[in-house]
Amino acid sequence: MNVELFIARRLFSTGKGKKRISKPAVLIAQWGVAVGLLVMILSVCIVVGFKHQVREKIVGFGQHIQVRNYEGTMTGESPVTASDSLLSAIEAVPMVNSAHIYAGKPGLIAAGDEFDGIMLKGVAADYDLSFFSNYLIEGEIPTFSDTASTGALLLSKPIADKMQVGVGDKVNIYFVQNNVKARRFTIKGLYRTNLSEMDNLMALTDIYTIRRLNGWEDDKCTGIEISLSNYDALEVACDSVASLVDEEAEKSYEKLYVRTVEEMNPALFAWLDILDSTVWVILVLVLAVAGFTMISGLLILILEKSNFIGILKAIGSKDISIRRIFLYYAMFIIGRGMLWGNIIGFAIALVQYYFGIVKLDAEMYYMDIVPIEFTWWLLPLNIAMFLLSTAMLVLPSMLISRIEPTKAIRFE
Repeated sequence: MNVELFIARRLFSTGKGKKRISKPAVLIAQWGVAVGLLVMILSVCIVVGFKHQVREKIVGFGQHIQVRNYEGTMTGESPVTASDSLLSAIEAVPMVNSAHIYAGKPGLIAAGDEFDGIMLKGVAADYDLSFFSNYLIEGEIPTFSDTASTGALLLSKPIADKMQVGVGDKVNIYFVQNNVKARRFTIKGLYRTNLSEMDNLMALTDIYTIRRLNGWEDDKCTGIEISLSNYDALEVACDSVASLVDEEAEKSYEKLYVRTVEEMNPALFAWLDILDSTVWVILVLVLAVAGFTMISGLLILILEKSNFIGILKAIGSKDISIRRIFLYYAMFIIGRGMLWGNIIGFAIALVQYYFGIVKLDAEMYYMDIVPIEFTWWLLPLNIAMFLLSTAMLVLPSMLISRIEPTKAIRFE
């Protein structure tokens, strides 16, 4: 039988309702742990949710990996030869979901007296438009083609607002090459992701139209977009695709290269990485505050129970045994605080997850509500807080060894 644990349990479970000097200190320590864990849970859920949503929006506009022509980055017009064999070989790579071609061309959109720059992205009928479907706010997702021009345009809501146009309206887009070319499009749908860098620039239409504007054959495209089933396999999949592309480049005599979504958007991903550092700072500060409240609570408990400690020493208990009693006692306080912290923290997170009560400025934060995403990291977070909070009490518990039985027994 663990005598120290039995005594600690009795001390923790008895005396409820009695006036004790230590009761406020115990409550403060308990709720210090609860509030600390609550802040940790919400911080992790919000940051993980924020990073995931922003990352998914960035990926949605260009997928995880792209194959481009190096000369195209210099001139803007050099295409990639997308043979069926290359696309099939890429899709056979482990972790690759799909590979789709696209063609891009910058232009100037005009409606009435309004003009604005735009990047027109041409896609085929088999292109995965589920990302844009999730953020469609008006109209419908057009059916695009690689064999004919439908004149359909999927435009962002911010650009439409600037142009003062809506679904069903017609707009002209001008393209500057050796001479100026113009095409007329009908707006079929409006989307908004709140990722302003892309919303203020990107519109979708038929790849056939872009190919005709660039004077390309049917197997030419600006690049190949590759989606993965697992983001964690980004670098491995990129290396595998790069080896296939090198072989294809030797056949077609094109200077092809492969880049990941992180390489295409270094500023955004660097900003997301900073969030990780911010979370670690929050976790350390919160743990320090919770630990210090527990230390102060334990010291008050020891001082209040000095008479009890003196009696235990008088009957032959060793300092290490008494220290265990108070450490067990503190562990009960930490455990109850963590229980309430988890209950309140998960309750708040669930309410926000399902009802989106707390709103955000979409122009600043790329989303209109505070995101919540639950992660398995919450379990080790609980374990780490319990262990570290308990470990921080080992040194203060050594105060027990300085208590003399003869003085402590007379202390009231």
